[in-house]
Amino acid sequence: MHDEPSARSGWRFFPLAIVGGLGLVVAVNGAMIWQALATFPGKAGRDGFALSNRYNMVLQRQDDQATIGWVVRSSVDAKGRAAVVLGGTDGAPLVGAKIEGVAERPVGDARSTPLAFIDQGAGRYVADVALDAPGQWDITITAQAGGRTLTVTRRVHVP
Repeated sequence: MHDEPSARSGWRFFPLAIVGGLGLVVAVNGAMIWQALATFPGKAGRDGFALSNRYNMVLQRQDDQATIGWVVRSSVDAKGRAAVVLGGTDGAPLVGAKIEGVAERPVGDARSTPLAFIDQGAGRYVADVALDAPGQWDITITAQAGGRTLTVTRRVHVP
């Protein structure tokens, strides 16, 4: 008498499926880590430790800036240039101010664009150059008028 070979179960491939699935997860995670490191623009601040050592000065400067009471609204015009509307403590447009700024990308490739703002009248100031890529930009604005200086950061979106 001869025994017939028993039918082989499909479960014999289960360990291979587990190993293959885990291998796929490791490969995808490795690709994501490589992409994240390859596109990282750098650290967010210059020196966090030094900043933390003088944090009380940073808080004092922020309180001093808040007491100025100026209102700063920012936007982007149709040509992609940053625009700032500056108002005084009484809500009236602040005219004759000298405004400079720096536009930086908060995400993606690190780029920094210096801006000089041109007085358009009625407290409206427009940057001399257009922001050259769509998306979000952080604009650090320094406004000087009447012997006072205000520095604020505003986020704008370029369509």
